[in-house]
Amino acid sequence: MRSRAAVVGAFALAATLLTTAPSANAWGEQGHNVTGAIAELRLSPAAHDQVARLLADEPDPTLAGVASWADDIRKSDPDLGKRSAPWHYINMGENDCVYDPAVNGNDGQNVVDALRTQTATLADTSRSDADRNQALKFVVHFVGDIHQPLHAGYARDRGGNEVKIQYLGRNTNLHSVWDTRMLDTRRASNDEEVKRLLALPAPNLPAPQPDTDPIAWAQDSCKIVKSPGFYPDSATIGDDYTRRFLPVAESQLRLAGERLGRLLNAVLDPAARR
Repeated sequence: MRSRAAVVGAFALAATLLTTAPSANAWGEQGHNVTGAIAELRLSPAAHDQVARLLADEPDPTLAGVASWADDIRKSDPDLGKRSAPWHYINMGENDCVYDPAVNGNDGQNVVDALRTQTATLADTSRSDADRNQALKFVVHFVGDIHQPLHAGYARDRGGNEVKIQYLGRNTNLHSVWDTRMLDTRRASNDEEVKRLLALPAPNLPAPQPDTDPIAWAQDSCKIVKSPGFYPDSATIGDDYTRRFLPVAESQLRLAGERLGRLLNAVLDPAARR
């Protein structure tokens, strides 16, 4: 058994790690896909029309189809991929899960501020369709990212990437377990996983507040990271960890989809703003 200190390592070079993006992609392709699919089901007719128009030239012109774009550009557009890398996460664990621009804001280079900035661009009808198309794709992805607990966790372990473990007999790290490996145990197609998530109890959500919601979402995700048992005491984990935390991960995916749909309605459907 290892202590948590041994698991996460020393708090050295934290300032450097604050600006180092997690090496894994939040939720992986399936997680982002199902979040986008749920959101699309929640769009009002007017918002759906706006999404369809903005995505008309995409290979797969759906929210699910563009949900992983912000990860894919690391290869297809390395310059934008590098510039946007800090936008996928925020390190809040060291500040007791409190968002403070002076402490963990990283000069606006974080998922909270990126989501707010891209949402504002999407809502601005004076911007070009190209700008709004890109903003929409970022918004879809960042809403997913902000609900992956380790994208709001600790700088000192790079969002769990430095926590080396063996999961179900394979060497990996905690970030990867949350991104894909727990969800992979379902062996479900995207459609099957969407159906599973929609069968969960519907969350009771307040009216969307595009400027402040990302702060609350990130803080709530960070609190999951700090919950008992999230960081395993042993370097070897398996079914017990899955049984305990896969429902948490799936609940976060459902929340992300529902919140994304409501957010897009608020910024793309004038009637929804009243």
